[in-house]
Amino acid sequence: MASAFAAKMGFNSLMRKQAKTFNVRISTMESDLEFSCEVKWKGKDLFDLVCRTLGLRETWFFGLRYNIKDTVAWLKMDKKVLDQEVPKEEPITFHFLAKFYPENAEEELVQDITQHLFFLQVKKKILDEEIHCPPEASVLLASYAVHAEYGDYDPAVHKPGFLAEEELLPKRVINLYQMTPEMWEERITACYAEHRGRTRDEAEMEYLKIAQDLDMYGVNYFLIRNKKGTDLLLGVDALGLHIYEPDNKLTPKCSFPWNEIRNISYSDKEFTIKPLDKKANVFKFNSSRLRVNKLILQLCIGNHDLFMRRRRGDSLEVQQMKAQAREERARKQVERQRLQREKQLREEAERARDELKRRLIQLQDEAHMANEALLRSEQTADLLAEKAQIAEEEAKLLAQKAAEAETEMQRIKVTAIRGQEERRLMEQKMLEAKMVALKMAEESERRAKEAEQLKQDLLEARDSERRAKNKLLEITSKSPGLTPDSMPQDVSFSRENLSFDFKDTDMKRLSMEIEKEKVEYMEKSKHLQEQLNELKTEIESLKLKERETSLDIIHNQNTEQGTSKHSNFKKLTLQSTKSRVAFFEEL
Repeated sequence: MASAFAAKMGFNSLMRKQAKTFNVRISTMESDLEFSCEVKWKGKDLFDLVCRTLGLRETWFFGLRYNIKDTVAWLKMDKKVLDQEVPKEEPITFHFLAKFYPENAEEELVQDITQHLFFLQVKKKILDEEIHCPPEASVLLASYAVHAEYGDYDPAVHKPGFLAEEELLPKRVINLYQMTPEMWEERITACYAEHRGRTRDEAEMEYLKIAQDLDMYGVNYFLIRNKKGTDLLLGVDALGLHIYEPDNKLTPKCSFPWNEIRNISYSDKEFTIKPLDKKANVFKFNSSRLRVNKLILQLCIGNHDLFMRRRRGDSLEVQQMKAQAREERARKQVERQRLQREKQLREEAERARDELKRRLIQLQDEAHMANEALLRSEQTADLLAEKAQIAEEEAKLLAQKAAEAETEMQRIKVTAIRGQEERRLMEQKMLEAKMVALKMAEESERRAKEAEQLKQDLLEARDSERRAKNKLLEITSKSPGLTPDSMPQDVSFSRENLSFDFKDTDMKRLSMEIEKEKVEYMEKSKHLQEQLNELKTEIESLKLKERETSLDIIHNQNTEQGTSKHSNFKKLTLQSTKSRVAFFEEL
């Protein structure tokens, strides 16, 4: 099986050598490029083609990386592409990436394209958590990334939710807090709003200036083992070599700056570092594979060269690039200022236009309101004229009513005077009726007394008659010869008078007359009471309560209680004569 595979690979290699071209795909951070390359091309030929296509002149930071088995490798510039351990399948895929990082991005990165490629690569490493970034720095970096993509913050355009589909924070940071995506967006947007006025290039540079201070920025880590067999990590970056514990990639246990290293070499899996100080001991470590040592050596040589290059004067090419970059930046600055002025003028013109529109609408509204006011004024004038006419007619009616009211007032006054006179007459009639009732009561009492007296006289007369008869019988018995004819005439007259005046029929007639007078009196009293009540009802509405006397109040109380003169009298007469006499004596 192995021999068949080897045969197949050999056959593919043979076919490639016989062919004049091969296809490659270059994956950049923004897009993929495809090229047809000649078989004789070296790594530098392909690399230069990619750089020319991208417009990149700061080529020393970049390289073409490819995957090989369980590790990665960088395409060598001085060897043919097909002679290296590149993937055999076409198109051959290479990743155009930054191989070396600058110490100070703002000072070293000249071209905008260089800066942009670094920005994209560093941002991806942070989001993929290949570079550890604290949460607060993640939010700030995310705000600069948003500014680089969307430009100045505009609340009218960048409404809540506009970052919903963007990947801006490492998942570690998101999972570290109990915050909703909306809360994160609000925090990022708050920082984003503060970056107003920056260009995309400036935002990307601010991003790199923050990112370059992160502990894992620009460091390539490799698992190594020292003489004791202890597992360690070797970090290679722009400043030198660093030794870390396997579980701590942030804080190195020791470091070796490039200016202190005299020589680096490896033999098989053993790596040797010779310090510049000859008195210092040479230290050695072992890597996992020979291929890893080759990769470490490449990174060490490249970073050391750039480290020494930074400490020397810029080459003529770099000086020209920086001059061109300054000119380009100045031109862009002028262009940006011009665009800013144009934008400002356009905004001012738009504001002026909006103000004119607003003013026009306001004037139209005012004109419309004025027309409506004029129409209302005309209508109001017509209404006022009608109201004036109506008021005049009403004034006439009021004058007429005033005259009628005056007449009515006079009539009411006369009626009031007449009513007062009638009330006075009625009160006088009531008083007279009371006097008549009193007189009738007195007369009734007097008649009763006379009747009693007559009864008494009748009894006395009968008693006298009886005594007289008895005496006459005695006399007769004593004087037999005496007859009634012989009695004196005056005595007989007296007896006749008694018998005429005091017969039983006369007494009955007298009693009937007395009873009749009583009934007539009671009827008269009831009718009088009804009249009094009727009058009281008629004048009750004219009463002034505040002017009532104490007697008026007592009378009203008795009327409400249903107490009258006769009922009270009857109540009092129910008592015994003795008690009444005693009560009288006690008054």
